[in-house]
Amino acid sequence: MRPPGRPKGEIPSRRDGAQRQGSTISLLARAVALLARRDHSRAELARKLKRYLGDEDPANIDGVLDELERRKLLSDARFAGAVARTKAGKFGDARIRHDLRTAGVEDEAAAAALTSLGTEVERARAVWRKRFGVIPTSAAERGRQARFLQSRGFNPETIHLVLRGAVDVD
Repeated sequence: MRPPGRPKGEIPSRRDGAQRQGSTISLLARAVALLARRDHSRAELARKLKRYLGDEDPANIDGVLDELERRKLLSDARFAGAVARTKAGKFGDARIRHDLRTAGVEDEAAAAALTSLGTEVERARAVWRKRFGVIPTSAAERGRQARFLQSRGFNPETIHLVLRGAVDVD
């Protein structure tokens, strides 16, 4: 039943105290909610939390992120490993390293994640086999296949080994 004096369909507003409490759903709670959906890098999570900062001190974000790392809820190494494993079936080391750098992961964590994937040549052969599976018979076809692998982030030496050794793949 609607209280008298409030028009039909109007949503009751919170009192000032409730609004302040709702806005301070603490950065920690927001960060945990974001991390519950998927892993984030420290830089990525800091960028997302800045939206909710309001009048608070920006140093609060660093404190929240430090607390999350202390509780082992936030880890750049774990994030880098998850991203690398997810993208390893389609992309080369250069592309994965670029994506991790874009997410704000340090180069050391990215390198450690990439070493756990196996060789780039094996992954490039799997990508090549799935897309083409046929040895290039002309220079134009070879160029097309090489450009495809290069666009996926595989280095030139790997591409050369895959296309040269394509006979040995099957």
